[in-house]
Amino acid sequence: MRQITFPRTPCALAAVLIAIATSLSCGPARSSRIVVGSKNFTEQLILGEIIAQQIESRTHLPVERRFYLAGTYICHQAILGGRIDIYPEYTGTALTAVLKQSPGNSPESVYATVKSNYAKRFNLVVTRPFGFNDTFAIEVRGDDARRLHLQSISQSAAYTPQWRAGFGYEFMERPDGYKGMAAAYGLRFGGSPRIMDFGLLTRALKNRQVDLIAGNATDGLIPALDLFVLEDDKHYFPPYEAVPIVRQETLDRHPEIEAALDQLAGKISDNDMRRLNYAVDGQHRDVKDVVREFLLAKGF
Repeated sequence: MRQITFPRTPCALAAVLIAIATSLSCGPARSSRIVVGSKNFTEQLILGEIIAQQIESRTHLPVERRFYLAGTYICHQAILGGRIDIYPEYTGTALTAVLKQSPGNSPESVYATVKSNYAKRFNLVVTRPFGFNDTFAIEVRGDDARRLHLQSISQSAAYTPQWRAGFGYEFMERPDGYKGMAAAYGLRFGGSPRIMDFGLLTRALKNRQVDLIAGNATDGLIPALDLFVLEDDKHYFPPYEAVPIVRQETLDRHPEIEAALDQLAGKISDNDMRRLNYAVDGQHRDVKDVVREFLLAKGF
């Protein structure tokens, strides 16, 4: 699937933001049409499609899909500007990347903090979690893990000076990302991390272009490509429960949307999400078909 390369200079970033904002502004006025957005990787596309199909089937409101909106910052600005009504987010990302608060370890407290602050500061509603925690997964090749008897991130520190890391742009910049993790675990690498599109990381690791990456724990390609997730033994990463974020103004106009989304609460497990990701990434199936079958199997 097409991935959006995040620019690395201020001028280039500004140009992209202007272009995206302009494209999102176009189109007729919408009073009853619900616009669902997503970030630019497979899991977000799947979650966006789940939200869209659930709203279509339970409320019969027309839904417009605006997926692949780059990363967190673009989606957050789009929903604040009213260009999208809903998008899926992760509580740990909202806490650290948007609210700029220190990571926490309790899923309940992180969710409560994000819900309260989003309501007060942005007039956004954080609805109930889908049911899975997509934490960052620090991954190495399975054969390396077996050969070196690696289980945890701490153990990998003895080998990282000979390794090249690969990370997505956001992971390099966000407060719960590379710098904090490297400091917490004492990680040093043989060269500067290679920065690439998030969706390319697992293939780059498998093809030995890099030796360690920060991916998603729910990535369906982890077992398929014989990758190994190192244990976060110092509990560095906060919880990343997936949640729909909705504009309060949208719910004021259409309160039935919240009821429809609440039906999804707790219905998607970690294993469910891995299977969904693999169906799209590994089996190259159409996301609409994958989501439709999943919702039917869940009784929706």
